[in-house]
Amino acid sequence: MEKAIKTEQMIGLIAHDNMKPIIIEWVLKHVKKLKNYRLVATGTTGKKIEEATGLRVKKYKSGPLGGDQQIGALIAEGKLDVLFFFWDPLEPMPHDPDVKALLRLCSVYNVPVACNPATAEFIIAGL
Repeated sequence: MEKAIKTEQMIGLIAHDNMKPIIIEWVLKHVKKLKNYRLVATGTTGKKIEEATGLRVKKYKSGPLGGDQQIGALIAEGKLDVLFFFWDPLEPMPHDPDVKALLRLCSVYNVPVACNPATAEFIIAGL
């Protein structure tokens, strides 16, 4: 069975609460490039990105309510091409196992993941 050919690459966007302003600033900087991709995000992050940029974003549940796992399912299904996941390693998270699972899936399925703006700049330059 042949793998279906993708017509459009899919980008995931996730940010923890105090990282949301940083990812929004980063998306605003790259809005012209990002508008050419299918964008998906966890609920609150996606809503804030849409409001700030006018980009269309498919929103899943909030991260702690299963959104991280929904994005992880896209990775496992081979649908997500890159993940921009601005998380705060200094903030305690009750859903820490979900965060680790998501990062593990990126490694298992060889999906590029940027956890901070510096890495995000390198990845977006290569898209």
